[in-house]
Parts: sequence; structure tokens; C-alpha cells
Amino acid sequence: MKKVLVTGGAGFIGSHICENLNKTLDVYVLDNLSNGDLQNIKFINDDHIFIEDIRNKKFLTNIIKEYQFNYIIHLAAVVSVADSILYPELSHEVNARATFDLLDIVRQHHINIEKIIFASSAAVYGNLPTLPKRIDSPVMPISPYAVDKYYGERTLLNYHLLYRLPTVALRFFNVYGPRQKSTSPYSGVISKMFNCYRNRCDFTFYGDGLQTRDYIYINDLVSAVNIVMNIEESNGQVFNVATGKETSLENVFDLFASTVGYSINCHYKDMRSGDIKHSYADISELEKLGYIPKYDLKDGLRNYVKSEGLLV
Repeated sequence: MKKVLVTGGAGFIGSHICENLNKTLDVYVLDNLSNGDLQNIKFINDDHIFIEDIRNKKFLTNIIKEYQFNYIIHLAAVVSVADSILYPELSHEVNARATFDLLDIVRQHHINIEKIIFASSAAVYGNLPTLPKRIDSPVMPISPYAVDKYYGERTLLNYHLLYRLPTVALRFFNVYGPRQKSTSPYSGVISKMFNCYRNRCDFTFYGDGLQTRDYIYINDLVSAVNIVMNIEESNGQVFNVATGKETSLENVFDLFASTVGYSINCHYKDMRSGDIKHSYADISELEKLGYIPKYDLKDGLRNYVKSEGLLV
């Protein structure tokens, strides 16, 4: 059976990818559990879980040399824009330098790798006004997190061009779904909103609530990963992973109310530094490979709140 290493595999996105791949592949996880949770990956054998930091270059070199993974899905990251602003050096070490190290270890020690997938972010586009965000749109990252993700993308593409490594970068837009930590200060806005509805407490809008995002349900993201993982034409490319639909935060708030059947109070504060006003994706390049998002926001939210016990 072929082997796949998922860095950050115990987290929200990683655990769903692992669960899907576990049906057909021998799945290994590397995670320092700073954001991940072993409860998310109870289906993975203990001897397939490496509780280690992605910055440990010696450890990473040893497991890549020993296990010769067929696939590597690189999700491990400092995931918070706010954290990257507070700790830019940490963000660079984890999100940029460790990505470089991973690629160079593979270049030196692994001749049969079939695919390396890197989790980038819509944050690379910044606040430029052009919509929708296309792969060939200008980028203007405005946080250390976004800068480091863009560095990771370019390094992947260079390693494909220079060393023929089969790399692909995926710009994740706003992902939501089960296992997303609703109580963490670094959670996505939908999971924070879910937590407020579950506890019937006030929700805070940062800005006017009219900021827009492209919200993608976790199952659709997993589908996108499967597609690029198994298609050679994805090598050396960057893809937006989203739905291609724009929704304001106030509309999400109202949709939550209609989904759970009650309302909660809200209030407004100033927009935070590094936040982006409007964002949604052009997904035509991914659609050419056969990607079709199956969950609109209404269906995705209903699945999410039901899986978390808020609906029966």
C-alpha cells in the first residue's frame, strides 16, 4: 500500500484529509499538537503518528529517508494571521523556512515522490480590489502569514521547475466544518459564530459585517485535494480551493439563525489590522480538472451544526 505523510494531520483540515485517504493509503501524521488533537485521528495507529515539530529538520529528514512516502500533504503552519503579526519570526520559521526544508529534504533523499501538496491561502491576494480572485490576479500579502504562504507557493513552483518535483499549491479560502475548534481565538469566523449560537452569547463583528468571503465546506476541500493528488497535470500549478460564491458575514449570521431556529445579539468593533474586506475565488482552473463543489453554504452549515449536536 502506498504511503502518505500529512503534516498538521491532527488538525481540523488535516484530520478530514487523513480520514478520507485512510480508505486507500497508509496514512502517517506529523503534528506538534499546538492546534491539532489526537481525538481527531483516532483511526490512525499510534505508530503512524509522529508528535513532533515541523521545524525539527533532523527528525523530518530521518522519516522521509526511512519511509519514502509516495505523497506528502503539507498543512503544518502557524495558522493565525493575528499570531503571525505578534510573532513574525515564528511565522517565518514554521510557514516559510520549514516548507523550504521539507522540499529540499525530498530533493536530496527521495527519488520516487509522486506528489507534494502545499496548503497556501487566499490571504496572499491581500486587499486588492479585483474580484473574483484568479490565479493570475496580482497578489499583495499584507501580513507575515500571507507573505510566508506566498513564499511557500513560489518555492514549491521553483522546485518543480528546477528539480522536477511533482508539487502543487492550493490556496484555501474560508474552510468550515466539523472538528473546527469553536473556542480557539484563532478559529475561523464560522466556528466562532457557531460557538456563540451554541452558547446563546453575543457575536462580535469586526468591521461593518459587509465584508465578504468564499466559504467552502470541508468535504469539498477534501475532494479538491483528492483530485490534484491523482492528476499529473496539476504538477507545478497553483489552484484556488473555494466555491466561487461571495457571501457577506452578516448574511452568514442570518443564515445561522434560520438554520438553528433562533437569534442571538451582535455588536460591532473596528476592523482588525491585517483583515481583508472582500474575497471570493475564480475556481475555473480547478474545475478543468473535474472539481465541482457540492455544498452550498446553507447545506454546509446544516451539516456542520448537526454534526456538532446543535440540530437533531
